[in-house]
Amino acid sequence: MDTDDLIRRLAADLHPVRRLASPLVRAAAWIGFAVLVVAACVLLFGPRHDLMERLSRPHEVAQLAFGLATGVLAAIAAFELSLPDRSPRWALLPLPAAAGWIGSLGMGCLADVAREGPQALVLGTSWGCFRFIILMGVPLAISLVWMLRHAGPIRPVPVAALGGLAGAAISAVGLSLFHHLDAAAMVLAWHGGSTLLVMLGFLAAGRIWGDRAGARFTAA
Repeated sequence: MDTDDLIRRLAADLHPVRRLASPLVRAAAWIGFAVLVVAACVLLFGPRHDLMERLSRPHEVAQLAFGLATGVLAAIAAFELSLPDRSPRWALLPLPAAAGWIGSLGMGCLADVAREGPQALVLGTSWGCFRFIILMGVPLAISLVWMLRHAGPIRPVPVAALGGLAGAAISAVGLSLFHHLDAAAMVLAWHGGSTLLVMLGFLAAGRIWGDRAGARFTAA
């Protein structure tokens, strides 16, 4: 078979490939989906009765704003890192917002201590927080990683970890809108701890994802 004949035969079976939208557009689609899911949960459970009063406190507003920013920026970073020509420094994108989120929770702890004394730092249990962030954050993170299933193995560990952070952070923000957890120290321990746990879980899953992708590449 001559070269021209081979090219014609190969070209006859080709189908056009739809180009993916830009990372920002795909991230916006996922963020919109995540916000709708969390908003549906807030409507289902009903907003907390003192929501407006809580939102009059600057550190409460900062907590919600930084938490949402952490989730949004983590999602954007995950979509950017899924492309081979993007800088690994995209992984740093959500870090300033995450630092602001933790800082706003620390401000809340100080405000609680000034108002209630050392008793404000006593930690209790709040398994409801844990359950919601895990049961909502994990599926949201999985949906993000699923959207990146073809390109994600380029950098599986940071993509999976950022997906976990995005899902858990947005879930934590939604939880704050209807769950009655007044002590900032409790919010820091349970919201922050649950978010960290989800992110670490996806970090471990990313390592497995990368190992399997590498094994398939070696076998090919």
